[in-house]
Amino acid sequence: MSINIKDTVKAIREMVSIIDPEDDYLTIAAAEEQMARTHDVRQKDLHDAHVKVKQLAKALEAARISATRPSTIPSADEHAAHMNDLDATRLSLAKAINDAESALAGKEAELARLKEETRSLESSDPAAEHELDATALRLAMYKGLGFEPIVDKEGRIAKVLVRANSGDVHCVTFDRHKSDAEYTQLLWKLASS
Repeated sequence: MSINIKDTVKAIREMVSIIDPEDDYLTIAAAEEQMARTHDVRQKDLHDAHVKVKQLAKALEAARISATRPSTIPSADEHAAHMNDLDATRLSLAKAINDAESALAGKEAELARLKEETRSLESSDPAAEHELDATALRLAMYKGLGFEPIVDKEGRIAKVLVRANSGDVHCVTFDRHKSDAEYTQLLWKLASS
């Protein structure tokens, strides 16, 4: 198919009356102006959207931080383990208290028994219950002090062996040449030497 130039020129001349460059220019200028306004509005909306996204991101981060468990507060598992430990401690303390109360009750019973035994011992007279030989008691006391009396055949004290603090043993014979006070001083003097 070949294009005829005459036909093309004729078609262009017919269209010249239809095409008004001033109207087209105004239309294009209005369209560009509208596009510039639309572009400005979109830029403003985009800037506002960025500002809002930044604000929301900050709010999200603040919410995330406030929702996160601080390191000073134990986790749920650690808290449960701590509560279990406290329960175990409470039970062991309750058992220890129960054991201590039982021991206390036993000691109180023993104290009451001992008080009763003390009362009965205080009210009794052991000297009256037993027959004591006063002479034997006195001789045991003298011997404990370091004096050992020696009696003659008639049962009288003839001599006294005196154990001194130094470990020496002295013999004092009673021949009635001295008074009782002199013998007493002599015996104590020998015992303390």
